Amino acid sequence: MKIVQNQISINELKEMAEQMFGNLVKAVVDVEKEIMAIDGELHADLETILIESGSRRESVWGINIYPDAFGRDDWIEFDSMINLKPALGNKIRGVENEVIRKKIIEVVNKLIPK
Repeated sequence: MKIVQNQISINELKEMAEQMFGNLVKAVVDVEKEIMAIDGELHADLETILIESGSRRESVWGINIYPDAFGRDDWIEFDSMINLKPALGNKIRGVENEVIRKKIIEVVNKLIPK
């Protein structure tokens, strides 16, 4: 597992995907700090390392990144159990709030340059 505060290359993500799941890398994005944790078996593990480094649970959201689909609209998948946050109005594994979804995409695009 790794916390990305600067940039990471798409080639590094492809290598991580091949070693773990084959076609995807699990990630948890902190929309407040604009960082993400990547390359864990579970989103919950990635969430834990971010929270232990000072992130707030309300600001972290789980996604899956498909490196082979880089540049396409479907290369980021909003699907994680950690996204279930009824107190924040998010009652699904996706991310219902469009503002938060856009912020997640913005952070991912900043950390994984094209």
